[in-house]
Amino acid sequence: MRDSCWVVTRYLNGRSGLERSPSVRRRRRARPRARRETRDARARSDDAMRELKHHERKLLKKVDFLAWKSERGHREVATIRRYHLRDRDEFKRYNKLCGSVTKLAAALKRLDARDETRTEVTEAMLRKLYDIGAIPSTKSLALCDRLSTSSFCRRRLATVLVRIRMCETLREATTFIEQGHVRVGVNVIRDPGYIVTRDMEDYVTWKDTSKIKRKVAAYNDKLDDYDLLGE
Repeated sequence: MRDSCWVVTRYLNGRSGLERSPSVRRRRRARPRARRETRDARARSDDAMRELKHHERKLLKKVDFLAWKSERGHREVATIRRYHLRDRDEFKRYNKLCGSVTKLAAALKRLDARDETRTEVTEAMLRKLYDIGAIPSTKSLALCDRLSTSSFCRRRLATVLVRIRMCETLREATTFIEQGHVRVGVNVIRDPGYIVTRDMEDYVTWKDTSKIKRKVAAYNDKLDDYDLLGE
């Protein structure tokens, strides 16, 4: 009976003596210490930032926190607002096109002036850029160096409508084009970013069944009775 009571007491107090071993006692003492160290480390991180290492300080010297890259895109924002572009993708497309033309012009300049390939490619590129109105003439390859995104934006259908005084603002021109009031030649164009060539610029007009065309003709006293049949 005494032996059984001693076994029960030992089991209740120390679970058969397993938790009274030195290893278990060390783990018990280590747990609160680890928790305190973790809590102190969190408190220190909240109060102040750790000291930077040598390579981190060197990298920090190369970072300019006052001039961000986004601020250097002021020309992009100005061009988008000036020509009323729909999104940045349209600007990037024109910018990429300018970069391709500039790279091609630089590669042609490195060739011999008497090279037939250089002559043929230069004439074809200058003729193409002149036809769409991006450059004023086909005299020299140096004209490609002054090419910019505005050179292509000025040939957009919305910009052409404002320049030939069919609309007052680019926003108004964009609205009329998207509503289908404008045609180039025989085709009705609904894309404000449509590039108008020099040859087709004279054929930009209102659609025959457009109400705007009838209102303009009535204002100028040029409305024919035959036009009234379409109403």
